[in-house]
Amino acid sequence: MLIGIDVGGTTTDAVLTEGRTVLAAAAVATVPDDVAGSVLGALDGILTQARPADIERVVLSTTVITNLLAENKAAPVGLVLIPGPGADPSDYELPPAHIVGGAIDYRGREISPLDAREVRRVAKRLLADGYDKVALVGKFCQRNPAHELAAMAILEAVSTDGGWAGATDGRARLQVECGHRVSGRLNFPRRAATTLLTLATRDRYREFAASMNRALSERNIAARVFVLKADGGTLPLDYSLRSPVETIFSGPAASTMGALALAPAGESFVALDVGGTTTDLALVLDGRPLMSSKGARVGGLLTHVRAFAVKSVPVGGDSAVRVVDGALTVGPDRAGPPVCLGGTIPTPTDAMRVRGVTDLGDGDVARRAMEGVAAGMGVTVAEAAAQVMRRAADAIAREVDDMFVHWRNEPVYRVWEVVQAQHTRPDLLTGVGGAASWLAPAVAERLGTRCVVPPHAPVANALGAALARPTLTLSFRADTSEGTWATEEGDGGSLADAYLRLDGAEQMALRLLAEKAVAAGIGEYADEAQITHSEVFNMVRGATTIGRLLSATAEIPAGLLSAWGGMDGR
Repeated sequence: MLIGIDVGGTTTDAVLTEGRTVLAAAAVATVPDDVAGSVLGALDGILTQARPADIERVVLSTTVITNLLAENKAAPVGLVLIPGPGADPSDYELPPAHIVGGAIDYRGREISPLDAREVRRVAKRLLADGYDKVALVGKFCQRNPAHELAAMAILEAVSTDGGWAGATDGRARLQVECGHRVSGRLNFPRRAATTLLTLATRDRYREFAASMNRALSERNIAARVFVLKADGGTLPLDYSLRSPVETIFSGPAASTMGALALAPAGESFVALDVGGTTTDLALVLDGRPLMSSKGARVGGLLTHVRAFAVKSVPVGGDSAVRVVDGALTVGPDRAGPPVCLGGTIPTPTDAMRVRGVTDLGDGDVARRAMEGVAAGMGVTVAEAAAQVMRRAADAIAREVDDMFVHWRNEPVYRVWEVVQAQHTRPDLLTGVGGAASWLAPAVAERLGTRCVVPPHAPVANALGAALARPTLTLSFRADTSEGTWATEEGDGGSLADAYLRLDGAEQMALRLLAEKAVAAGIGEYADEAQITHSEVFNMVRGATTIGRLLSATAEIPAGLLSAWGGMDGR
């Protein structure tokens, strides 16, 4: 038996599945200051159908990191860059940074020594400014981390040896994270942003992970615990502590995977997840969610976090409805639950209750709430409720049209259009989420597409989490001229065969990924790994080839567990 738990901004949903059957589902209100209590409440709603000993796996989907960054509650982090020649960090979309001299070239060779004196000066400046966390990123240091490691040692030494007033316990006052330990991919600014966000969120994420482990322990659940990432794959919760920012957009990923599990197999469709606060949009092409080729954008920063091409629209079932000078607005904020459920501000859910679309809450209370809206607009209560519902559907339909502009810029979408042999878009909308039953058909009507609201749509996020497979990637690079190899995490060594060919590099990447999977606790999935990218670059001096740069990326792909089906075929 499997459990999926989605900790959303409005509700915490849980499902219990076995094979292709949903045995139980539950939803409770999320209490922001007591996430563990919310999880326990959802668990209690489904554990009546199973013994804790029968649970094989628990997967969590969470908005913890998303909310932390959206609410500007992440820890302050100082940024130190070693950009080398030809790079002007002021042109990057990054927070103000301290610049240090030194340079590593694209092959990982030192071409200018690290300016140790400048690093010491920067360390003292950071301490004086009150920082205790530092993101340290050097250009091409993922191919040779020597400068990052040396600078980290200096930063820690200065903050231990009195650089911080009162440093007497022998511990470094600066917690440093190096870029090469967070991402091994090219693109210096994105690696810097990913490193900064990783350090800014790690402490709070550790608190979340600890609270989840305690909550499950209270219910005597000893099953393996995973967390859903932005790319629809899962990792063991403890292993995810290395890079918590990968769980950004975990909620939209869960809804996408849930829609994938519930939609017709192999279809292309827009996934519409209607929650209380937001509606998440995603695109599935031939049974595969569309990935963002540029990585996740977090708070204006482009990162190396692999993520679906999704968007959250600030319109949901609990969006605040207001009338100002006769003009109706729906959202973008949520001011609490619907009036029919004890709130104080009218919402689309109250309009739904008046229109008879749902039996949620107190109908008389909902009607009184909509009477105030109707009075402000000078219309009947029924017309006011209808206009609220139309306004919400119109806003989301416009966002879907806007998203197709962005989706069409993704290389995978352009290839899909070529295969279709026509300039078209999918004609199916799959609605999930608590308010999907009324909102998804209305949006589909405005878009001129078919609509499916499948069974279990209200808890699709939790179902998507429960059914998501573990995934892992590894990037390998070899320089046959230097006789060296390295991975994205800074591991490396000498090549036994300086004339390694591309197929040998691919095999080595697969072997290293298998070792990484074992370390992550998902070694049983290593046999499913595949090479997703590889290339060779010949280095020529004069008329002679002096060596090759070989690169290969191996991946255990995301998808649905084979017991359910989905992208792996069902």
